[in-house]
Amino acid sequence: MTIKHIGVGPRMSQAVVHGNTAYLAGQVGTAGADIKTQTKDCLDAVDKLLAEVGSSKSQLLQVVIWLADMEDFAAMNSVYDAWIDPAAPPARACGEAKLATPDYLVEFIVTAAI
Repeated sequence: MTIKHIGVGPRMSQAVVHGNTAYLAGQVGTAGADIKTQTKDCLDAVDKLLAEVGSSKSQLLQVVIWLADMEDFAAMNSVYDAWIDPAAPPARACGEAKLATPDYLVEFIVTAAI
């Protein structure tokens, strides 16, 4: 079975497709922006990558969300809940973690069917 790499860089790919499954790299928003803006940026990037691999948010299998501060949970969810396909919600986990820089407040890691 072939493996396809999308958005290949020196350290990572933005997405990897194996069979009928797409694995997206962690997506972050505009550094320094507020949580809602960063969440929207992340989800816009997810939408773009999913379209590039021939998938969509209705085909999500799993979403892992890392927040720099769980105090942002409700604000992040307000954007996420408006974005998600309510007829096909994925398995999801959300936790708190120190992200790559203090300017990042949220990171989304997505796996989707194609």
